[in-house]
Amino acid sequence: MRSSAKISDLYSTAFPWLGNRLNILHGKMISGTRYFVSEDSIVRKIWGKSDTILFIFAGSAAEFALNKAVDWLYFTGKLPADPLGRLFSTVTYAREIVFSEKDKAHAAIDKITAIHGAVEKSRGAKIPDWAYRDVLFMLIHYSIASFELLERKLSDNEKEEVYDVFFRLGARMNLDGLPANYTDWMISRDKHLEADLAKSKYSVDLYKQYRKHLGVFRYKLLVESQKLVVPAKARELLGFNNTYWLKMVFPFYKLSRKIKLDGFIKSLILPSEYKQQINALDNIP
Repeated sequence: MRSSAKISDLYSTAFPWLGNRLNILHGKMISGTRYFVSEDSIVRKIWGKSDTILFIFAGSAAEFALNKAVDWLYFTGKLPADPLGRLFSTVTYAREIVFSEKDKAHAAIDKITAIHGAVEKSRGAKIPDWAYRDVLFMLIHYSIASFELLERKLSDNEKEEVYDVFFRLGARMNLDGLPANYTDWMISRDKHLEADLAKSKYSVDLYKQYRKHLGVFRYKLLVESQKLVVPAKARELLGFNNTYWLKMVFPFYKLSRKIKLDGFIKSLILPSEYKQQINALDNIP
């Protein structure tokens, strides 16, 4: 009888994407992990650092504002009333899933599905599948873009691993049309960006809310952070210029992490009422 490792090698030759998926799953079976995301996964490293998460947060804030389904977030009133809190809730749920045992992660995903179902019932309409996929695709993109900006380039296998985690999250939510692998996802992602993003009255209002809740200095930091991680389509729609002054202070920031001053710098990024949430991002849930 062939071992599962040999079988995955055979599939890698015939179907590269399936071979990668089997290798990921095989590694999890060997380690006997009970977690939704294996303990040695790159995804845990990405979602275990507050500075990486803050860039995920910043990029998501830009893309939420442009998504054609953003009216759903306005329907509940939570996004315009407390945009930072609403975005933090998305990040919190994602971290809970990444660091939980499988049963707890599945429960968290099911809770998200139930919350969305209640909103749909209240509005008497259904959130389109593409809108769910957009949020999933957004988390994949910013997980990779933020880590590569702050740390290092990810290998193809690591990118596939990031995709696999969110693929399984989407599968648990019974989402249709999920790409088979990371390579296919990149094609779908480009199509979604072209089809599902547009600058609207909601975009303008949401950025006004960002400015109102952050203040002028923090708002400018948010925009500069977004410019470093959002796709070209989003930069174009938001009218961002091609000046990236935040890149110039990166060497200083990386030094601050070594001498433990980064906590002070991060406290400048978001209002004081979010200090506890920012500090919690460096702790495993």
